[in-house]
Amino acid sequence: MRYVPTTDLVFNSRDSPETTWEEEAQAVLQDVQQHVKEISISTELVSSKRQIFLNLTTLEEQQYTVELSAAGFRIVGRSHNTQSESGIIYETPYALLSAISPGYSGNFAESLICRLNELNKE
Repeated sequence: MRYVPTTDLVFNSRDSPETTWEEEAQAVLQDVQQHVKEISISTELVSSKRQIFLNLTTLEEQQYTVELSAAGFRIVGRSHNTQSESGIIYETPYALLSAISPGYSGNFAESLICRLNELNKE
């Protein structure tokens, strides 16, 4: 499953999201979990209709808090469950990981090669 970013969450007439940020975050978690040491939805930072917060630990053991919103992905903390900065907004989780985790590219390439080999055997 590949994460497909939405530019906006759609709201119905009652102003409740048809797709919630938690659902959006779960899709991201499933898609990138094999390329990071740990990723989860923050249970300490409050999510809203506009954003949700993820705790991320890279393959290099660096911890971050990442805000996921309609604008994209943005590092807001240099440890889990923190909001101490306002960083660059990345359009996709892959762009963010490419910028902060040198091991991500190699890990992604390795998993792609494995998947291609599996398809070749079929």
